[in-house]
Amino acid sequence: MTPPGPAPRSGPPAPSIPDRDGPPTAGREKASPSPVGTDADPPDEEATTAVVPVNRSLSLSVAGFAALLGVGLVLGAHTAGPGHRLPFTAVVLGVQLLYVLAWTMAMRPPALKLVAGVSLAVAAVADVAAVRPTLAVLAPLGYVAAGGFVVAVLGQLIRRTDRNRVTESLGATLLIVVGVVAFGTLIVLSRKPGGTQAIFVCLTAAGVALAVARLTDAVLPRPRLAPQVPRGAVGVVFGAMCGTLASAVMGSYLVAFNPTGAALVGLVAAGTAVLADLAVGYAEAGRQMAGEAPTMWIARHMQGPLGGFALAAPAAYAITVFWL
Repeated sequence: MTPPGPAPRSGPPAPSIPDRDGPPTAGREKASPSPVGTDADPPDEEATTAVVPVNRSLSLSVAGFAALLGVGLVLGAHTAGPGHRLPFTAVVLGVQLLYVLAWTMAMRPPALKLVAGVSLAVAAVADVAAVRPTLAVLAPLGYVAAGGFVVAVLGQLIRRTDRNRVTESLGATLLIVVGVVAFGTLIVLSRKPGGTQAIFVCLTAAGVALAVARLTDAVLPRPRLAPQVPRGAVGVVFGAMCGTLASAVMGSYLVAFNPTGAALVGLVAAGTAVLADLAVGYAEAGRQMAGEAPTMWIARHMQGPLGGFALAAPAAYAITVFWL
């Protein structure tokens, strides 16, 4: 017969674990609270987005620069005549130099000296190609732009540093080369019948649109197009409308235009100018959000009006030559 086993030991019950938020609970631990900031409670993105304030004095300064640039180009166009294109060519070359300076310093491509050198050479050759041929056509300017871009590509391939940023450098070169060649279309347009009047209408519309858009931003920068871009939709729309109106009024006094045709040309020039200026603002905001250090202050704010006139020039040429 098997002897009985040891009797179970009797003793005090298991100790209770005290709970700070309630009565003691036997044999149970308190669940740890859920961490803050989990996926169940995402942070508000709109609250963390910084709104860039509108600098009113800066908007007024840019408006003044756009107006002066337009006046200089319009007055320079009126100095041109048959066999007397050098003064206007000198004015265009000066604007091209400003364009190269502003855009290279604002974009800061890896091969800055190479990009600037190629762009300046393209500007000089493009002006010669716009003046020298017997026929006033755009084909020589296209050849110059293509040749300049090929030279820039070869220069990038020869360089040993910053090979990983070659695409960025070529993109900046393309924008600057196309911009300086676009200004050369004004010289070609001045050689065509009625071209000086067309330049007067187009550049006045672009200058008025750019200046009014910036002045409106200084007074009523609403509604904001983006929190990071200190521009308002009212200024963009109102500037384009004022540029179109100014061109329509001038068209009623010019021989080569009527109010309808001048309004059409002015609408294209003013619309492209303000959109190019706005696109420059978005590009600058993108560079700042990417963490790039800000570059030369004056160059960054000259970039918009110069880009607006550069884009308005070929648009005005196209609509004047092919539609009117």
